[in-house]
Amino acid sequence: MRFTISPLPLRHGTLALCAVPAGADARAALAEFAPALVVSMTEADELENLGAGDLPDWLAAQGILWRGFPIRDFGTPPPGADWAALARDAARILDTGGRVLLHCRGGLGRSGMIALRLMVEAGEDPDAALTRLRSARPGAVETVAQEHWATSGQS
Repeated sequence: MRFTISPLPLRHGTLALCAVPAGADARAALAEFAPALVVSMTEADELENLGAGDLPDWLAAQGILWRGFPIRDFGTPPPGADWAALARDAARILDTGGRVLLHCRGGLGRSGMIALRLMVEAGEDPDAALTRLRSARPGAVETVAQEHWATSGQS
């Protein structure tokens, strides 16, 4: 499967989704995309098992900020996850024309859920945002629970 970064404009910047950037081609594409922030929704052992355990260090060497926001596959953020801090950091970057890249295993469920939430919090209608998101990244947001979390405003 070819590594693809799916960008969409948000606020004054670009929000993008992708699968876990594990191989050399993926890392080259990520570096070329030049995000200010990469957010990993994979859990630490999952990231390691996917061949990307070095991603945080690799990003730091590239001068790219990294945030771990681990979520169980097909799940929603666990109790105690600091959504407010992540949303604030992403919005700050997007508001200044920067790029934020979200990834999970396949760049669909967890990444789609976080992207949708950021879109809704930026003022987009939830249904229109989901349609726009899925036109950029078909299959984004995989479960009803993920869609509910993204559109309900719960933390």
